[in-house]
Amino acid sequence: MKKPELFKEYIWLVNIIKHYRKISLQEINTLWLETEMSEGIPFARSTFNRHKDAIEDMFGIIIDCDRRDGYRYYIANEEVLGQHTVQNWMLSTLTVSNVIAAGMSLRGRILLESIPVQGKKLAVAIHAMRAGCCLMIDYRKYGSKQSRQFVVEPYCLKYFRQRWYILARYKKNGYYAMLSLDRIEDMLVSDVRFKLDPDFDAEEFFSAYYGVFVDDEVEITTVTLRAHGLEAYYLRDLPLHDSQRLVAHGDGWADYKLQLRPTADFIAKVVSRGSWLEVLSPQWVIDKVVAAHREAIERYEQKK
Repeated sequence: MKKPELFKEYIWLVNIIKHYRKISLQEINTLWLETEMSEGIPFARSTFNRHKDAIEDMFGIIIDCDRRDGYRYYIANEEVLGQHTVQNWMLSTLTVSNVIAAGMSLRGRILLESIPVQGKKLAVAIHAMRAGCCLMIDYRKYGSKQSRQFVVEPYCLKYFRQRWYILARYKKNGYYAMLSLDRIEDMLVSDVRFKLDPDFDAEEFFSAYYGVFVDDEVEITTVTLRAHGLEAYYLRDLPLHDSQRLVAHGDGWADYKLQLRPTADFIAKVVSRGSWLEVLSPQWVIDKVVAAHREAIERYEQKK
């Protein structure tokens, strides 16, 4: 069988077990025979076992059997399918890819956002991370006429708003910075080795940030937002941050509390929602949002 077909079967099997939580091989077979992939051929136990082993090797997802509960199968390490894990991202991406591939006859009616391809740079960064080697980077930030060369320790990769970023620790001063892959003009794996801080946890590092602006001088703050109109529903379904909690609501509004560092990208996000999103507290965040709105108004007034 060709690899693309096998991948489709792996993704289907993981999604089925994830959805049903616990399911027997017989029940899997019944659902399998309802798919076009099966071509009417049942799932042999040997095929199931090979798929189970391949899924563990490729995705790190362990499918186990509960013999005391009717020999039903379940995902033994559900934590790897958490919201921000690589496995969850891969599974979601491949699932959507399979669904779209199945609807290729509708390709003119399925519209996607353009995503910059950074495969080569990603491969170099991952190789350096696995080998524990520093990266030599030629980086040109927006607004600069020339690139600058840095030697950095690649701590982790983060995908945010259609861009890949490296959390880099500068070899000279230990300062952390987020470097966008699309601003890197050249990147090489050096012979200089580094040791990852054993206490470093990427998810914990970013837990207090909205996105990719890293600034530990901005204190962790409780921010209260009021969403007006339909924005209340958008914010409910797509929270701005993991800490977001609904604290009050009424006719046409909802208040949410967030615990985070209100860095520049968070302020920009709030401003981008215009009159639909209002900051209730703290005052210094209100002042920043008001200043941004005022600057925008002044730009328009200058054109009169």
